[in-house]
This record gives sequence, structure tokens and C-alpha cells, in this order.
Amino acid sequence: MTGPDRTPPTGDPAPDGDPGAAGRFADFGPPRRVDGGLKARSTRGAIGVSWWSLRFLEVLESFALGTRLTRGRSYARRGQVLRLDVTPGRVEATVQGSRAEPYRVRIELPVFPAALWERVERDLAAQAFFSARLLAGDLPAELEEVFADAGAPLFPSGVAELTQRCSCPDFAVPCKHLAATFYLLAEAFDADPFQLLHWRGRGRVELLDRLRALRAGTTDPAGATDPAGETDPAGTPGPSGPDTGAPDAPVAGSTPGAEPVPAAGAARVLAGLPAIPLDEAVDRFWLPPVPLPDRPPTLATGPELLLRQLGAPAPAIGGPGLLERLRRAYRTFGRS
Repeated sequence: MTGPDRTPPTGDPAPDGDPGAAGRFADFGPPRRVDGGLKARSTRGAIGVSWWSLRFLEVLESFALGTRLTRGRSYARRGQVLRLDVTPGRVEATVQGSRAEPYRVRIELPVFPAALWERVERDLAAQAFFSARLLAGDLPAELEEVFADAGAPLFPSGVAELTQRCSCPDFAVPCKHLAATFYLLAEAFDADPFQLLHWRGRGRVELLDRLRALRAGTTDPAGATDPAGETDPAGTPGPSGPDTGAPDAPVAGSTPGAEPVPAAGAARVLAGLPAIPLDEAVDRFWLPPVPLPDRPPTLATGPELLLRQLGAPAPAIGGPGLLERLRRAYRTFGRS
């Protein structure tokens, strides 16, 4: 863990447990009131509703920081966080304290290297269950296991994996400004789970494009290969099998000499099967050609999943307030 970038000792009230801080913080009181800040949707109790935001907050709450977490939640609910930006490897925020100038907050987490992301993407594409859930804007709980099997846990296991910086004079890390940022970040993950993956180095569009390409059997989405081993009309390879001499694995695009891509999903078991004339297979048309694997467990999807994907409505039709009313209505209808 890296200590914060420190400004001169002119900031919020004294940190807990610092007997020498009274002089440094004696002239400062409650934080300045903010209009238009980012407010946590949760008004009391725990923050975070999805399994991924709750898992993320487990790390923060394992720091055992006592009243700093309470003050951080209060800051998050009062709208003291003015800005929150998530980029690969870095979260930046500005938090209004008692000074006129807001504090600058930064939380860094190493991004996964490209080779590791490629392995994870192949594992995800190998099962339609993952692709379907991700394309629907949801993160299945099994996703955490996929990253763990690849040797890269999705969530930080402790404070030492995070680099935290705040321009406030509180030498404790994390301070209440960092804690407020953590809570708002968890709610940002609730609203858009791909923000968590984006922080780890893979944005929504790039990840979903890669999964579509791998599911089609090629790294080039424009030259997809179907599970039977045929490309679209612009490609050169024909059906694979022992009579043609073509390779059993899918081919990367139609470029001669292109490096083959490992088969993914259904292509792993279908690519090597011999072609059978339709009139010889009518009696078993609806039967699988090979035994089906066990289906991963199905997770219950929240009734407000669509709202999380669409984001807040425009102010002219109700803005975030309308979104909250719709969310409560969806949950009520989902229980009926």
C-alpha cells in the first residue's frame, strides 16, 4: 500500500487515534455542503446489492477501520463525492471536505496482462452460459472462479493490493474520503458490472466482441467460422473432415498461413465429427451427437436487470428519481 499525496495540514477534523493531530485540525469543522454531488442510492444500512459489489466491499470492511467507514458512508450518502471516473487500473475522484478546494482521491489496482485476459476469454467463450449472461449485462457468480482458476483473483484480497492516495492531511489510509469513494465505486459496479472488469483492464465492448469472435471460432469477427468448420462465402476453407484434408480446428479468418485459434464452445466437440447425410440422421435429429456436459447452475437474476443496463433517464422525463421508482416497481412485481 502506498501512502497518500499529502498537502499542508489544513483539512478535515482530526483522524481517530492521533493524539498529536489536535493542533493540525483544530480550525476545521464539518464538510462543506455540496449541491449536485454523487449520492449513494442506499439511504441507510448496507451499501451495495449485487454479489459483485458486496464482494468488493468485503475487502474495504476487512480493513477494520471503525468510524472511518461510518464517516465514509455518511460522505457518500450526503453527496460529498463530486466526481468518480473508472479507467483501467485507476479510479479517480474528487471529494468535498471542509476546505474550499475538494480533495483528490486515487485508487489503483493492477490490470491483468493481455495473455491472462486471452486465457479468461477462451474459458468464458467455451461455455454459452457465460457468454449469454455477460451479453445480458450480468456477471454470473461463477465468473469469480474462472479468474481464480487462471491465477488472477478478480477482487483484491487485501489492502496491500491497492495503491490509495488522497490529498487530505489525514495520514491514515484509507481516510474517510477514500472510504466514501469505495462506497460510491461499489454502487457504480451495481449500476454497470462491466466497470469492475474495465478497472481490471477489459472494457465492455472489447470483451463482448472477443467473446462473440471466439464463440464463432475466429479472432476476426468479420470472418466468423461456424461450428461445422465452414467460413462465410468470402473465406477459402470448406467443410472439415477426413475426406477434405482440412484441419479439424477452426481457422483464423481466410488469410493463408494465419495462426489457428483453439476451438471454443460447441466447436470443441463438433469440429472432429464426420459429416452425416441428413436422410441418415432423421431418426436422431433431436438427439445430441455427443453427451452433453453438466449445465452450470442458473443464478436468479434481479428483476431490475434491464434498468441497470439502460442507466438513468433524462431529466426531462424524471431523471434518477424516475429510475428509483421504476426499480421499486420492478422489485414489487417480481415478488408477485
